[in-house]
Amino acid sequence: MPHPDLTLTPAGPALAPRYRPAAAPAGPARAADPYLRLFSHPGTRAFTAGNLIARLPMGMFGVSAVIMIAAAYGSYALAGAVTAANLAVGSVTGPLIARLVDRYGQARIAVPATAYAVLGHLVLLLCVHERAPVWALFLTTAVTATAPNTGGMSRARWAHLFRDDPDALHTANSFEQAADELCFMLGPVLAALLCSALFPEAGTLTAGLLFLSGVLVFAAQRSTEPPVAPRTTAGSPLRAPGMASLLLVFLATGAVFGSMEVVALAYVDGPVAGPVLALQAAGSCAAGLLYGRARRTARLRTCLAAMTVLMAMPLLAASTGSLLALAGGLLVAGMATAPTMVTGMGLIQRLAPAAQLNEGMALAVTALLAGVAAGSAGGGWAADHAPFASFGFLLPVTAAAVALTLCTATGAGRGPRVDA
Repeated sequence: MPHPDLTLTPAGPALAPRYRPAAAPAGPARAADPYLRLFSHPGTRAFTAGNLIARLPMGMFGVSAVIMIAAAYGSYALAGAVTAANLAVGSVTGPLIARLVDRYGQARIAVPATAYAVLGHLVLLLCVHERAPVWALFLTTAVTATAPNTGGMSRARWAHLFRDDPDALHTANSFEQAADELCFMLGPVLAALLCSALFPEAGTLTAGLLFLSGVLVFAAQRSTEPPVAPRTTAGSPLRAPGMASLLLVFLATGAVFGSMEVVALAYVDGPVAGPVLALQAAGSCAAGLLYGRARRTARLRTCLAAMTVLMAMPLLAASTGSLLALAGGLLVAGMATAPTMVTGMGLIQRLAPAAQLNEGMALAVTALLAGVAAGSAGGGWAADHAPFASFGFLLPVTAAAVALTLCTATGAGRGPRVDA
């Protein structure tokens, strides 16, 4: 959660596209299924397949590391601290890697960056296996933070292909959000299964193999790779009008996700916690695919208002004490996630300078992760100090309301788009 082109992606006017841009189909073709239309263009199926393979490990690495470190050192606190350190370093390196992708191209940067990250995961695995000093774990996990934003690079290709077809681009962004939800729903389950059925390091090994293989397949699809943009003196995408306020909204939205995950796990507290929480991702995945069929994109403020209302469903369900009701509440609450993220990422594509689209998306992901971290911390505190069982579910509702307030007060997303 990125590449050069004339409008939505990084591309300079001095460079011609490597392929003929996709034109919006006319006549009866427009009545066809939007997803069939999406994948009817040459090269889209191949780069999507590679990207999905590369994206699945993003939901595996964290869980695998926690299980692996906890099994070797007997401390979930240490495992959590190491994975948190990885997120912290990644929030700094992510935009820098994305800037290099904008400047030098996806294939040229993504492949070595991925190989370096996978190497870091293997070194971490060896350190854990050999019971290395704790400081070595923190040092090594920092090396793994060079992983490129695979979802962002895929969105950049769609933005380049369909820069003159807003409807198709909306469908593509909706598909990408649904794919995010699916991968982050299946990844942890696969990692936990591998680590428990085989050995604690199996999840990390499998994730590394999938990640490198997927990026290689994705990078090999050069016909859909956006052209490299010329160097820009525009500075950070943060300077783009409206970008800073939109990132604040992303920060608050991340707190919704982080707090909901922790308070739901703490409330259920058992082997069914994972499957129950996965229903939220399932609801988001389904809503994302349906949203992609819509002819129009809702306003971000409207999406956040819907999220604020729907995030109250788990709170009401938890107050009944019924696990089945909570599962249904999470499923319904998840339906607000994808439309909000699709709309928000669409605004990032519109606001970020064309030559800095990857970096703009990486900043959005960084804001989300920072919000997730803050929400997780708040959710943990609420779980430990809750005056009543469903108290923690107040946090996601509050965070969603804050995001809505920020969006309304700052007019996030209404600034004009700036080209480099």
